[in-house]
Amino acid sequence: MCDSSWNVNIHIVTWNVSTRYPEGVALHSLLGLNTNPEHDGDLPDFYVIGIHIVTWNVSTRYPEGVALHSLLGLNTNPEHDGDLPDFYVIGLQEVNAQVQNQVIGLFKEDPWTNKFKEMLKERNFVVVKTEQMQGLLLMIFTRKKHLLHLREIEAEYTRTGLGGIWGNKGAVSIRMNIYGCTAVFLNSHLAAHDHMLDERVEDYHKILQEHKYHIKSRETIFNHDYVFWFGDLNFRLTGEATTSPEDIRAEVKKDNLGELMQKDQLLLVMNQERAFSELTERLPAFPPTFKFEPGTQEYDMKRRPAWCDRILYRVSDRKYNNVKLIAKQNSYKSHPAFSISDHKPVSSEFNIKIFSDPSEKMVEFAPIDTWTIGEEYTVKYTLPEGLDDAGSDWIGVYNADFGSVEEYQAYEYTSRCKEEQRRTFSLTFPDTLHLPEDPAQTYVLLYFQSTGTRGITGLAGMSEPFHVEHRARSPSVSSVD
Repeated sequence: MCDSSWNVNIHIVTWNVSTRYPEGVALHSLLGLNTNPEHDGDLPDFYVIGIHIVTWNVSTRYPEGVALHSLLGLNTNPEHDGDLPDFYVIGLQEVNAQVQNQVIGLFKEDPWTNKFKEMLKERNFVVVKTEQMQGLLLMIFTRKKHLLHLREIEAEYTRTGLGGIWGNKGAVSIRMNIYGCTAVFLNSHLAAHDHMLDERVEDYHKILQEHKYHIKSRETIFNHDYVFWFGDLNFRLTGEATTSPEDIRAEVKKDNLGELMQKDQLLLVMNQERAFSELTERLPAFPPTFKFEPGTQEYDMKRRPAWCDRILYRVSDRKYNNVKLIAKQNSYKSHPAFSISDHKPVSSEFNIKIFSDPSEKMVEFAPIDTWTIGEEYTVKYTLPEGLDDAGSDWIGVYNADFGSVEEYQAYEYTSRCKEEQRRTFSLTFPDTLHLPEDPAQTYVLLYFQSTGTRGITGLAGMSEPFHVEHRARSPSVSSVD
């Protein structure tokens, strides 16, 4: 009888070699081996990370005076927070839709991003990337400890309004490598009104067709390990001629949500495989999230209530060393207490399985004791084998408590570097660099790999914190006796 506590791994290979010889053929990968035996592993390390997703059509409102903590599962006092996820992904619709607000947004962070960042920064989260197309805004936050393991970050967008000319409808997305897995987070706003079902289906297919990334072998949305698609999808309830807004409201009050869901257009097109059939959705167990009288919990009877705001997901059937990827959905709910908009926000929490990337490389910075402001300073760093300058790499100077990768104090492109010795480089920052004179403030250097193509980038190195001091001023004539 076999002892059930033992696990035996067997690696089987079959190959018709057509009488060829193995000279000059590297066979390591065929056996799952590294070219250096010291770097071999039995299986990749797997982790479970948490992702908290929010979608909300904010109807051009601003977040001033709105406490958003509960939307993210936070306590108003960070010390009383429970277990927090590893990522927050927030998709908003109808943000800053006016032209003047878009112009302002070119020069300063939008109020919604700033509001969420203020809450999450004190919990050691940082903004990884944001992407906005008119009223569509997508934000991704992560714990700082994950930053060096997010690579090939790229944003994309597709316009579907007015036949693809106008960006009031469409989708924005951010794709990235999370350790050894790939993921897409997509926020969309599809065609409105009950009778526009065919247009919503067309929007879906247009987004799939036109959304193209620049990462080799990951050019399309569904060519990723994990896809999360959410937003104001605008699907309504069938039976427009026979079911009035009052009828729907009455069924909601009776808690007959299951019967109403049978009329849901999204469920219909998924079952018919017309759209979204590649994705999965847990059926909403919360009341329709549209349309409300702003400032109240009452439906606006000018429209038929519907589940417009949805969160769907997809997990690739790809396996890594026979280990299956898994996404576990732990919650799916609306937040009726938020009343500034005619939509209620919806959130969902997931745990996903990811694995480490054995090919992941890190840039190493030489220690910095003290950086003297007012003088040139030369930074030294080493690129490991397998990690080369991507063409538009740069090094940024950041406050050690930075809340966003956009908050650099200064930067220099590595194209100006000098190779001191093999794979060790030096890069000089000018004496004109200015940093505030604050003895309590520490700084870090971040190394970004960037191809310069549509913002494909990743953080590949971070220095230890260091202090700065300002060069002593030369004595003036009046100060000399």
